[in-house]
Amino acid sequence: MNHPENSPLGKAASYADQYDASLLFPIPRAGKRAEIGISGALPFLGADLWTAFELSWLNLRGKPQVALAHITVPCESPNIIESKSFKLYLNSFNNTRFTDAAEVQARLRADLSEAAWRGAAQPSSVGVRLLLPELFDREPVHELDGLSLDRLDVECTQYTPAPELLTATFGEQPVTEVLTSNLLKSNCLVTGQPDWASVRISYSGPQIDQEGLLQYLVSFRNHNEFHEQCVERIFVDIWARCKPLKLTVYARYTRRGGLDINPFRTSHPQGLPANVRTARQ
Repeated sequence: MNHPENSPLGKAASYADQYDASLLFPIPRAGKRAEIGISGALPFLGADLWTAFELSWLNLRGKPQVALAHITVPCESPNIIESKSFKLYLNSFNNTRFTDAAEVQARLRADLSEAAWRGAAQPSSVGVRLLLPELFDREPVHELDGLSLDRLDVECTQYTPAPELLTATFGEQPVTEVLTSNLLKSNCLVTGQPDWASVRISYSGPQIDQEGLLQYLVSFRNHNEFHEQCVERIFVDIWARCKPLKLTVYARYTRRGGLDINPFRTSHPQGLPANVRTARQ
């Protein structure tokens, strides 16, 4: 079993000169999920939406090619892919010749699927979409839609996850709200480096106290956990404490090493959000 401390994170690493799928380092999701009480069937649906901004390879004549890649990793996959290993893997394409973008896309899908589903009884696949330079100017920038919690003038004193801050008004008519914040920050589980994010929480059910929700999100500020794990912790805490009828949590983290990770978790079937970056990304 791969553990975060055995990953390339926080260690000096040389860049591979040629394509090398063995650089990918999958980490099982199960351990961190057990910490928040998840075992067996998942209480949510969703995926991790990755964007790779630094993808390049050589064509058969040795001329460099570039593209952006949108990658969708289902939350049902048994593993996350450690982001530095992902970066090292992508950089191994830099001096490798491929016939065309379709071959690169197929190679990415095969390798990332194998890593994400390694150890699964019934492996599935990840989604990979390449955007070539002629489509770059169609990539929009848009902030998360919803009512900003950041407008609230709250006192914040807790900087490790404090689910006790979450409360809701029970016994009254349920509401439907979409709430956002740009104040989510956590730290890398291994290196302690800061991870910055915007988050959107949409729900139907007892009205959640907005001040407490903002204070709760701020309480992640000194917490060490990977992006995907933070979003699942937020989902589980809100689900348990506020008892919504429906809940969706979506976070967009700023990029590191040319990669951003944007976990999406929902209690009910719905389409994935468009992988549209925010201004900070």
